[in-house]
Amino acid sequence: MFDDQNLATEAVLLENPLLTLARNGPVRFKSRMTKELFHQMILRNSEVKIERDKYGFIIISPPMTLQSAYNEGEAFFYLKLWSKSNKLGKVFSPSASFDLPDGSTHKADGAWISNKKLNQLSPEEQDSIPSLVPDFVLEVRSKTDALAQLKKKMSEVWMDNGVSLAWLIDPRSRKAWIYRAGMPVEAVQGFDSSLSGEDVLPGFTLVLSDLVED
Repeated sequence: MFDDQNLATEAVLLENPLLTLARNGPVRFKSRMTKELFHQMILRNSEVKIERDKYGFIIISPPMTLQSAYNEGEAFFYLKLWSKSNKLGKVFSPSASFDLPDGSTHKADGAWISNKKLNQLSPEEQDSIPSLVPDFVLEVRSKTDALAQLKKKMSEVWMDNGVSLAWLIDPRSRKAWIYRAGMPVEAVQGFDSSLSGEDVLPGFTLVLSDLVED
């Protein structure tokens, strides 16, 4: 018969070792892994958030808490619902990775890409990790995310690589930040506000209070 400690040990052994590595916080390490091998690692471990920055550091993020997953899912749901209503492009889930112009590979909690960009991809590119910059990205802060690191990612990863519009939403503090190409960051205080998709996501409005339970 197993006691509680043995059961916990067995659960860890059965878990993906990359998740075990990052269980107590994000893990960063330098690697000379080729792009092809790195892509294989991402695709074979789709349940793990694995990214690589422009300096070659691989970042493995810890699993999300239940509430954080709910918040992320709600924001993604409304973005997907809007996209389905107009078919101007496609929305991609947090499992999608993008090779960016600075040499990094990153994921967002939600990304939207116009049909114009998607139609330029070959069938092979659409069935791989593409060299492609989303038009819009959405990041929702989870319990394990450091706000300063997320803000840095918004500016130095998404905006510096050519994203037109991006939102960083922090349900924990009920604040949001709007990033627009070539413009200062706009802070939104309180969840009694809405975020507009402007000319990038025409007609899309995200009511921030919809992301949190009463």
